[in-house]
Amino acid sequence: MSRNLLSTLLACFLTLSLSAQEMRVEPPFWWTGMKNPALQLMVHAPRISEWHPSVSYPGLRMERVIRTENPNYLFIDLLLLDGVQPGKFTIEFKKDGKVMHRHTYELLQREPGSAERQGFTPADVMYLITPDRFVNGNPANDNVAGMREKADRKNIGGRHGGDIAGILQSLDYLDDMGFTAIWVNPVLENDMQEYSYHGYSTTDFYKADPRFGSNEDYRNLSMKAKDKGIKMIMDMIVNHCGSEHWWMRDLPAADWLNYQSGFVGTIHRKSVLQDPYVAAIDLERMVDGWFVPTMPDLNQRNPLMATYLIQNTIWWVEYAWLSGIRMDTYPYPDKHFMSDWTCAVMQEYPNFNIVGEEWTENPALVAYWQRGKTNPDGYTSCLPGLMDFPLQGALRRGLTEPSGWGEGFMRLYEMLANDFLYADPANFVIFPDNHDMSRFFTQMNEDYDLFRMGMIYTYTMRGIPQIYYGTEILMTNPGTDDHGIIRSDFPGGWAGDAVNAFTGAGLTARQKEAQELFRKLGSWRKQSPVIHHGKLKHYLPENDTYVYFRYDDQRKVMVVMNRKTEPVNLPLARFSEMIAGARSAKDVLSGQSFPLGKMLTVPARQALILELE
Repeated sequence: MSRNLLSTLLACFLTLSLSAQEMRVEPPFWWTGMKNPALQLMVHAPRISEWHPSVSYPGLRMERVIRTENPNYLFIDLLLLDGVQPGKFTIEFKKDGKVMHRHTYELLQREPGSAERQGFTPADVMYLITPDRFVNGNPANDNVAGMREKADRKNIGGRHGGDIAGILQSLDYLDDMGFTAIWVNPVLENDMQEYSYHGYSTTDFYKADPRFGSNEDYRNLSMKAKDKGIKMIMDMIVNHCGSEHWWMRDLPAADWLNYQSGFVGTIHRKSVLQDPYVAAIDLERMVDGWFVPTMPDLNQRNPLMATYLIQNTIWWVEYAWLSGIRMDTYPYPDKHFMSDWTCAVMQEYPNFNIVGEEWTENPALVAYWQRGKTNPDGYTSCLPGLMDFPLQGALRRGLTEPSGWGEGFMRLYEMLANDFLYADPANFVIFPDNHDMSRFFTQMNEDYDLFRMGMIYTYTMRGIPQIYYGTEILMTNPGTDDHGIIRSDFPGGWAGDAVNAFTGAGLTARQKEAQELFRKLGSWRKQSPVIHHGKLKHYLPENDTYVYFRYDDQRKVMVVMNRKTEPVNLPLARFSEMIAGARSAKDVLSGQSFPLGKMLTVPARQALILELE
């Protein structure tokens, strides 16, 4: 056999073998018309670094090819020039002048108005869903061949079968309850051995977990929700991946992970990030340490990793028509990368919104990360908002502990007084509970009056309310902080459930009352711009009561909270600057009118939302 014929047959064999194993190229496709014209492709295939890629497409230029110490990777930098048109082009991979493989790549046309999309705002009420525990809309995908963990509804820490189809089927319910945005816990592939339902151990950043549905299912949910006026917020993680991620078997670079040689745990002391006296080892352990051995910590200081994560975010925003992102464990990645990440996303989508999770009740630490904040160390970012954990802690304590000089309602007052630390407190997400803490009804020791008071506070306070699925029907976790119990199945989400929260079947009278409370609050809040964008004024708590106003040039709303076990006659002269000229007020929830004379009688252990007339 001649040498030329042998080379030709070998080239054909390599091409066919690559086709059979599907050369991995990420992002899988891209769009024309992005503000950032750069695109970096990560290509993974056996000994791909020995090949030389080339492209020929009008308006497209290959800038450089990057090789790492792993011969199975290439990183290709492309530049999309002005006027480049959507279409398909071929990337040719050559060795010794011979074409070894051809890969077809596609540039898509962006949806009209994509760059101008509106993110979630204080006009929205966000509903947080753990998809595995909400509704099983498609039992056929409960178990998927080749995936490690199978569904077992009896296992509180296992997969139960909830999915994207279930959320889609529930949109009418969410709309009826007045929720205008849904934050869905991560839906990307988590092909882990166990405890994979929560979604925070990503094993493929470009693929929805098939047990939830496909990428197309997720996009369809987003579009159908949009048709109902409900925005889609994606839960993202850039700090870590799952230990079963496909690249863990063949890491792209020697510094792709932090502590790449083996597990070293984070110290979780987030104050070291702003501490002017911090020791270098403490800072390193905080940022570079892993959460658990099954969650390798990603090294965002590697520029290839940084670009990969930024492009992945933008890909999902564009592909799934997202209206927002909730970023998990915000202070744990490299903080300079997080600045680059937020600014890159907000550059592409100026009206977009992102909320970061900084789980601390110290408002100074939370304030540090927000866009517009002037920090002593000069750090800046483009992060629009954060989860308001300080206010959540104040609400929990303020409603349940005895009154005192700094206790009870004074907790709420003094925490709000810390808003001077924040660049934009109106863009904080406020919440009574979430997927990582006890249910609010449990926090309130199953005292419905206190629960109701907390919900009224959440719906009328500055910021963007977030409600965790099932809070509206008083779901609890008595006697345990086990996350599998906190994230219990939503009743009625599975065929054969004896209790059905969608129809009301089997709910107690109190659960129905709570559900109706949320329905009324949601409906009223939708039509109340004074709550969306109005100013806030509050008064020092007295006699176990707390009063605050939301107001603008047209309307005033007075919220009165009374924790006492008897009615309180509230002298109104103290609030004259806000109620001057108003003769009566109407309670939003009961429809009852209250004269605004010298006194206002507030029922025992109640909260009133009074629209001044």
